[in-house]
Amino acid sequence: QVQLVESGGGLVQPGGSLRLSCAASGFTMDNYAIGWFRQAPGKEREGVSCISSTGVRLYFVDSMKGRFTISRDNAKNTVYLQMNSLKPEDTAVYYCAAKPRYCSEITTRSDYWGQGTQVTVSS
Repeated sequence: QVQLVESGGGLVQPGGSLRLSCAASGFTMDNYAIGWFRQAPGKEREGVSCISSTGVRLYFVDSMKGRFTISRDNAKNTVYLQMNSLKPEDTAVYYCAAKPRYCSEITTRSDYWGQGTQVTVSS
């Protein structure tokens, strides 16, 4: 069974950090681009970041470059999203998605989506 599973979410205070994980099973993610997306209640889904199969990184919002870092460990079949200096507006369900090789059009062309992990930033 092909599956993506997100983990690492939780409740954190403003200014805190979290590391999200996206683990793949049923396929080898070495040849896939993996993207992170988020959706707050009542709002549209938005892209966060993406890493291609060769390690090229894409950040959908410039301000995230200084706070969020995407990385991958192919040996563990896992992609990570390190989130620092978290703000209340970062509160959302975070999803990962997989698309062959490249990040282009990952928002509409992804083959697989995970179920999401909740991130809540609040004091």
